[in-house]
Amino acid sequence: MFTGIVSDVGRVRSVEKRGDTRFVIDTAYDPDSMLIGASIACSGCCLTVVEKGTDAGQNWFAVDASGETLDCTVLAGWRTGTPINLERALKAGDELGGHIVSGHVDGVGTIIDIRDDGDSKRFTFEAPQGLGQFIAAKGSVTLDGTSLTVNEVEDIGGGTHVGATRFGVNIIPHTQTVTTWGQARVGQRINLEIDMLARYVARLAQKE
Repeated sequence: MFTGIVSDVGRVRSVEKRGDTRFVIDTAYDPDSMLIGASIACSGCCLTVVEKGTDAGQNWFAVDASGETLDCTVLAGWRTGTPINLERALKAGDELGGHIVSGHVDGVGTIIDIRDDGDSKRFTFEAPQGLGQFIAAKGSVTLDGTSLTVNEVEDIGGGTHVGATRFGVNIIPHTQTVTTWGQARVGQRINLEIDMLARYVARLAQKE
């Protein structure tokens, strides 16, 4: 489990395609504090540490991504140098600063618009068909591993995805600085995880 509070921005060091795809990621995390088999949220996708080390003063860890993971997330587009939001798994007793995040990506959204809104930036995203029912104004959503609050929601029925939903969030300067959001651009695809509570509420509603 995670909280959507990014604690490091790593960078892809290398991509090796074999049976699965291995990503080696540079990080500020101390490799001695990472266990082989530990989970790390990489831009919102929960991945397992399979190797770790330090080369020339630079810490790194490696993860393997299956074909299913590449198909369901933005990881297939990662290249050497791609910045990645990182979060270590939640420990019992840790401060829950965001919301409960599983690290299981529900779909791939798209940045439709970015504009200044005071000192913050207002982002508009488009979510694919089927996910709009789980996104609500003032609710939580995880985008590229970052816990964010939804400002408004609009079901548009078209756009990039048939039956799509558009929604907006504000991202403050601090978040832009300590995550990849300061480098985001219109048209960029992002990992989207809906609020876990919304998922279960919707399932219970189907039973009524």
